[in-house]
Amino acid sequence: MATPSTLLRSPYPAASTFQSQATQAGRRAITYGLLIVFAVFTVFPFFWMVVTSFKSGNAIFELPPSFVPDKLFQPDMFDNYIEVLTRHNFIRYTINSFFVSTMTGIGQVITSSLAGFAFARLQFRGKNVLFGLLLFTAFFPTEVTIIPEFILGARVFDPLLEPIGGWMNTFAPLIVPSFMVGSFGTFLMREFFSTLPKELDEAAIIDGANVFRIYRSIYLPLSRPAMTTLFLLSFINNWNELLRPVLYISSREMQTVTMGLTTFQGEFESEWNLLLTGSIIAIVPLLVVYIFMQRYIVEGIATTGLKS
Repeated sequence: MATPSTLLRSPYPAASTFQSQATQAGRRAITYGLLIVFAVFTVFPFFWMVVTSFKSGNAIFELPPSFVPDKLFQPDMFDNYIEVLTRHNFIRYTINSFFVSTMTGIGQVITSSLAGFAFARLQFRGKNVLFGLLLFTAFFPTEVTIIPEFILGARVFDPLLEPIGGWMNTFAPLIVPSFMVGSFGTFLMREFFSTLPKELDEAAIIDGANVFRIYRSIYLPLSRPAMTTLFLLSFINNWNELLRPVLYISSREMQTVTMGLTTFQGEFESEWNLLLTGSIIAIVPLLVVYIFMQRYIVEGIATTGLKS
C-alpha cells in the first residue's frame, strides 16, 4: 500500500538531483558575477590613479582616454613621483601625518580603554546615564564643535602655552583632542570588556588586586585585538583629517599629507597628474598598515559585538 511519502517521492531522483545542482550552480554564478562587477567598480578608481600618475599633464585629457601611460618605460617615467616627493615636500608631509596619526591613535587607546573598562566593570551611580550622554555626542559632527574648539584654543590655550611655543601652528590641537574620551572608542572597548568572564575580577580581588591592577594586568593583555582595531581606525581617521590642519597649521613645514594635496588644486585649474600621484603616496601607507594589521581588525571587531 502506497504511503504519502512514496506518493510525493519523485520517480526520477537523478533528474531531481541534477536540477538542484544546476540551481545551486546558477546561484553561485550570479553571486560571483555580482561580486566581480562590484570589485571592478571598486578597484577601477585606484587603477586609474596609478595610470594617471605616469602620464604627462597633456595626456590626461586625451580623447578617447588611454589606459597606457605616455611615460611608461620612458626615461621620465617617475618624474611625477620625484617632483611630488622633493619639490612639493611630500616626504616631510608624510612624516608629519605619521606622527600626528600615531599619537592620536595612542591617545584614543589610553583614554577609551580606561573609560570602556569603567563602564563595563565598575558600578557607580549614573553610569548608564553618563554612557548614554557620551554616545549622544557621536551625533554631533566635527563641523559643529570645531568653531568653539578653535575659539577656546586661540583665546585660552594659545596665551597660556605661549612660553613653550603656544597652541596655534603646532601639532597640539591635532593630537590633544584625541586624548579626550571618544564615544566610538569607548563603545568599542566597553563591548569587548563586557564579553570577558566576571570570574577574572573575582579571582583578582581575592588575590588582593585593586581596580587599576585588574585593568592593567588582566584586561589590557586580553584586549589587544580590540585596542589594535581602535588604534588603526583612529590612525586612518586622523591620517585623512583635513579640517583641523587647515585651521591650526600655517607653517609649510608642519603641513600634513591632506594639506599638501590641496596645493595641486587651484581656483581655475588643477595639476591632475601631480594630484593623483600625491594621492597614491598618501594611500600607500594606509594600505601597508591595513594589510599587516587586518587580522587584528577582523578579530577585534568579531569579539566586540560589532559584527551583528
